[in-house]
Amino acid sequence: MTNPLLSLREGPVARLRLNRPVLHNAFDAMLIAALTGALEAVAHEDEVRVVVLEGEGASFSAGADLHWMRGMAAASEAVNRDDALALARLMRTLDELPKPTIARVHGAAFGGGVGLVACCDIAIGTPDAKFGLTESKLGLLPAVISPYVIEAIGARQARRWFATAEIFDAVEACRIGLLHHVVHATALDTAVQRQIDLLLKAGPHAASQAKALVRRVAAQRDRDVLDADNAALIAQLRVSAEGQEGLSAFLDKRKPGWTH
Repeated sequence: MTNPLLSLREGPVARLRLNRPVLHNAFDAMLIAALTGALEAVAHEDEVRVVVLEGEGASFSAGADLHWMRGMAAASEAVNRDDALALARLMRTLDELPKPTIARVHGAAFGGGVGLVACCDIAIGTPDAKFGLTESKLGLLPAVISPYVIEAIGARQARRWFATAEIFDAVEACRIGLLHHVVHATALDTAVQRQIDLLLKAGPHAASQAKALVRRVAAQRDRDVLDADNAALIAQLRVSAEGQEGLSAFLDKRKPGWTH
């Protein structure tokens, strides 16, 4: 049986490649479990500083596997709930991963594939990429991935795309915030590598904690609590080994140790 996920290492970069190309990397229980497990493992690997999520073949991920959906349609509500919770665990693990993440997007990204893109910190796609939250055509909704998609594109955009199930292109995905950049297919790897290079110049701890800071600031409405928490964070970072090295390197006009 072909491994549904390939885990590749390039120095400090981990590449997690969805590997069901014949099925356009569609989700099933095995792929969900494999990707969740790989993310949970890489979270604890200190030598890994950046994670790239990509798809083998013609697509990033075309959503749910039809055979898997057929099985879920015949299953009980309790079984469907457990299955949905497994997908929720995957999305949350990716969203909260203590490593910067990059989505390398080409071809189709539908349903859960859109969820993966939304959960990544940086998303770069090609002009041929197509996106769709197509669940409403089946009488369903993108419920499990909704927190991440709404955070990426905003509530007003989500109300449109969730309801219409309309397919949209990479330019529109970039306009509404799902993608950060759209580049020609021949420039995709170069664009991804540029982001990797930028992330590797940042302090490892700072880069890994950036998303946690954004999440906390976005959720906190008490400005006094926010000011106190942020002051405590920057004070902690300034006196940390990484902060001391970064400041010293800047003042000494040299590269910090983590870029060597």
